[in-house]
Amino acid sequence: MLKKAIMLAAFGFVTFAGPQVSAQQFSSAENWETDFSKTTIDLNEVVSVIGADQIPSNDDPQFQLASEETSIPGNEPVVALDINGVSRAYPLRYLMWHEIVNDTIGGLPVAVTFCPLCNTSIVFERTLDGEEVTFGTTGKLRWSNLLMYDRKEQNWWQQYNGEAVVGKRAGERLRPIPSFLISFDVFNERYPDGEVLLADPRRERLSGTNPYVSYDTTPIPFLFNGQLPTDIEPMMRIALVDSDLVEGIDQSYAVTLPYLEKNAPFNIGPLEFRWSEGQSSALDQRLISDGRDVGNIEVYRTDTDEPELVVYLVTFAFSARSYLPDLDIVQLEQ
Repeated sequence: MLKKAIMLAAFGFVTFAGPQVSAQQFSSAENWETDFSKTTIDLNEVVSVIGADQIPSNDDPQFQLASEETSIPGNEPVVALDINGVSRAYPLRYLMWHEIVNDTIGGLPVAVTFCPLCNTSIVFERTLDGEEVTFGTTGKLRWSNLLMYDRKEQNWWQQYNGEAVVGKRAGERLRPIPSFLISFDVFNERYPDGEVLLADPRRERLSGTNPYVSYDTTPIPFLFNGQLPTDIEPMMRIALVDSDLVEGIDQSYAVTLPYLEKNAPFNIGPLEFRWSEGQSSALDQRLISDGRDVGNIEVYRTDTDEPELVVYLVTFAFSARSYLPDLDIVQLEQ
């Protein structure tokens, strides 16, 4: 309980609303306009932590040339996008404190998202029926994963896979966009004319810090109310390609970080998993740049004329198994 209190205190919260609540309580006590009669999940799996938007999305992102940025250490992780000739880096030093950036890049409206408790960074096209929408944080988790909501209809969306789990669009999915999770140095080398997100003034003083010190080396995840795997350490970092997120892939693939460090590049099925050193863990030390080196992971489809980046997650074993209980994870022999 002490560790939970420390984590919440880092965000400025003094209480933990742990007990699950009913749909009626959600709608009446919190004034949600969500259609709670439509859901693909058991609402008892939802954990209320804080109020909606208390972790504020960045809805007015500002950028500068990455080559002119001198305050971000080169080993810090960034979510990188390259769309229609525009390349941008979204540092986890900012996403840690906002979790969602609503942006338009190369003419495409996107939501760049990051859930610290699962280490899941994923980008979605932020349109519903062709109309641009913005996304915010509900202040709730399911299996320690961020539940987002759209500000048009207030559907709740699972950040891990972009599925609407509560609301009139329950069962629908947002379109995922391939992105990299690489170090700022690698981004600058690869995209010399690229841009980097600037700090949002509302949380600028927190930039570069990690409120979840030692989180990715703890034995169990924070605020998790699901079933933990027994054949692999729950907090083992893995690279995952979920077949539900990649068109034309007929099964999901996952490889542990230690296996990649030893064997990369590693081919399995139609995919090539790559690893290179030089990226710090965002969930290790108080300063992200002081985190241990977990390296850069990239995953490409190789059954095409040229290697093609696919949607992939660098997450923890407990998170992947929550959605894919039968997932085979390639790991080093014990």
